[in-house]
Amino acid sequence: MAIMHTLKLCSTDVFQIIDALNLRADTYQQNARFLSNECEVNENIAFEDCSDPFEAKEIAKHYRDIAESIENQISSNC
Repeated sequence: MAIMHTLKLCSTDVFQIIDALNLRADTYQQNARFLSNECEVNENIAFEDCSDPFEAKEIAKHYRDIAESIENQISSNC
């Protein structure tokens, strides 16, 4: 079982973390689309160290799951 941690951060920092996680997820999702030949390269795509579209989608999902978990925890504390 994974070790659980409790962090105490101000709400601004928590929302910054959520934003960063969602941005990372978006980047991996873009990479997945590119690797699946669903979009062309443009200057707005940031490439991640990933060469498989399935892996990129899974990483994006993982980041979104983390963000959702944090959001659920903070909403239950309000």
